[in-house]
Amino acid sequence: MTLTPEQFNKLATKDEFNELSNDLKDVKKGVGQLLTAMDAQRKKLDDIEHAFVSNQAAHDRFEKRLERIEKQLKLEPMFG
Repeated sequence: MTLTPEQFNKLATKDEFNELSNDLKDVKKGVGQLLTAMDAQRKKLDDIEHAFVSNQAAHDRFEKRLERIEKQLKLEPMFG
């Protein structure tokens, strides 16, 4: 079976294949770096969320304590 000139021109050369292989390696490396960066951002977000929850819990404790003190001193609540 012989190839027509059109079929022959569609064949990939070894150099073209190697270039494609190298490009694919670069893409894989880039995806890995992107995923690493996304993991770091997710960790930072988790830390911020944890700090927010901790601060909210502390504020709630302070609010309850202030309410008890206001009640014991028979004071009008300052807010609400």
